[in-house]
Amino acid sequence: MTELEKYITSYFGVSNQNMDKITSLFNETELKKGEYFTKNGQYCEKLSFVRSGIIRVFANYNDKEITQWISTEGSFITDLYSFSFKQRARFNIQALTDCKLYTINSENYALLNAVVPNWAEMEKQFITGCFVHLEERVFSHLSLSAEERYDKLFENNKALFNQVPLQYLASMLGMSPETFSRIRQKKIS
Repeated sequence: MTELEKYITSYFGVSNQNMDKITSLFNETELKKGEYFTKNGQYCEKLSFVRSGIIRVFANYNDKEITQWISTEGSFITDLYSFSFKQRARFNIQALTDCKLYTINSENYALLNAVVPNWAEMEKQFITGCFVHLEERVFSHLSLSAEERYDKLFENNKALFNQVPLQYLASMLGMSPETFSRIRQKKIS
């Protein structure tokens, strides 16, 4: 069973028949370190499941790069606005390491409604889960101190601290690299 099949089974509980239909619409793809999945202003016509590697989602704002998210193994990646509404992408999505992906293009994604009888309900469940995760992230940014946000990320994604440039983690946590560095030094001491 592939990583994608394990995720779909654990998250959606689909039957083997539906699993084959779903996974047949995905292709194995690769993204080399530094390559872009999509760039701001382009149309993002694909959705990928990260089989291995690390991908950064970021935007340029006031001559500064703001990291919105860092995707790791076992998560999906796309510019949702572009993919769903056929608008130009708002974010840059770039591989920080060599990545292996399972990718579905927008045409095949549209076929899921016809191929899987209860796809609309499963998609709604998935999007609701994503929204809840986003709510938790926003609440953390509003209610936790910089040090508490650091601790939470470290607790949940310790490996990122050795694999991702620290200024990207600082940006994702909504703090300056200097603040991040000060907190890190305090934790190491």
